[in-house]
Amino acid sequence: MAKLLLTGIGASSGKAEGKAFIFTKDRLTSFKEGDILVAPITDPTMVTAMIKAGAIVTDLGGITSHPAILSREMGIPCVVNTKNATTKIKNGMCILVDGQKGKIYAVD
Repeated sequence: MAKLLLTGIGASSGKAEGKAFIFTKDRLTSFKEGDILVAPITDPTMVTAMIKAGAIVTDLGGITSHPAILSREMGIPCVVNTKNATTKIKNGMCILVDGQKGKIYAVD
């Protein structure tokens, strides 16, 4: 059963379910293929993780922000401007990202 956790701006359509990874540069090596990248915002130094991501969720950003544009180019779901994804989502939590509707769900 999925429970609505956050709402933001759907920046790249599609759905992805996986383990949330709260991004910090010192933990980059533990990021695994298919993990959901959760960050305040993305920048070019994070591209190696973004390429492996099943989806991207950010606290900030808009439809033309870095995570939104790269997600569309890579064909993965993205929700931006959630305001507090990095505090509300816990590392390792199973989440479902709906990039069309801009919603993030906690999955049991």
